[in-house]
Amino acid sequence: MAVTTATSSTAASVSAPPRARTSKPALSRWASYWQAAPLTIVFATFFILPLLATFIVSFWDYTEYSIEPDFKLQNYVEVFDKCVSGLPDLCTTFKTYLSTLKFCLIVWLSTLLIGFTVSYYIAFEVKKTTTRLVLALLCTIPFWTSNVIRMISWIPLLGRNGLINQTLMNIGITSQPQDWLLYSNFSVILAFVHLNTVFMIVPIVNSMSRIDRSLVEAAYDNGASGWQTLWNVIIPLSKTGIAIGSIFVITVVMGDFITIGLMGGQQIASIGKVINVEIGYLQFPIAAANAIILLAVVMMIIAAMVRFIDIRKEL
Repeated sequence: MAVTTATSSTAASVSAPPRARTSKPALSRWASYWQAAPLTIVFATFFILPLLATFIVSFWDYTEYSIEPDFKLQNYVEVFDKCVSGLPDLCTTFKTYLSTLKFCLIVWLSTLLIGFTVSYYIAFEVKKTTTRLVLALLCTIPFWTSNVIRMISWIPLLGRNGLINQTLMNIGITSQPQDWLLYSNFSVILAFVHLNTVFMIVPIVNSMSRIDRSLVEAAYDNGASGWQTLWNVIIPLSKTGIAIGSIFVITVVMGDFITIGLMGGQQIASIGKVINVEIGYLQFPIAAANAIILLAVVMMIIAAMVRFIDIRKEL
């Protein structure tokens, strides 16, 4: 009788699990959604909605005095107006995009070379962790001041009566001031590199710090030279950081108009500057169309990089 009672009670406990066990999976299933909800709301409010509004406005109609809600492709047609009929000469839009892409490519290569060299020194040549952190923080010092102030600081150095021109004339290298130092392509590229190199240093340092040092030692033990180790071990293991830094630099340079306007003397064209001028003339629909096209170009560049490099490994 006792055995029968124990068996029946055991069967009852198995057939009727506690209610708490059924509620915990439901709570844990929704917990991740509640944790992601604040970031999702912020992302949708400050990125998705403005981008959607820009896309909608790009189809509106406008005149010199008014903007009317509409749905027409005329704004996109005007962006590339005379591009086909003007062949083989490039239209203004294509010339502007080529100018922007030229700056983007030169700045990207320059920041990549400088950023990789500095990152390699911090990650592999500096032995103490504290010293690495101090050097990495020193790279962020330019962010302690405004971008405009950092750009203006180049004018006393590069101007006709600036320090560099005075030094060149005093030591006899030149007999007159060099105008190409300021308000030129050189000054624009110099300012871009100054402002954006840190975006390349930080992610590359992060990638290099995760490289197992035994892999580098194994490469040397197997007879690899320094350049072979760099090309076959360090660069492949740092490519995610290179890709993240490249995305930062490309997106900033492609849409920048303040640097080109200030350091180029308002004489150098860029697609960001074109959009800024159109907004200044209250031509919001055509400016929105240009912004959507610029976004598409930048997204294609990023998609091409992500296709070959898995950035999720770094994240």
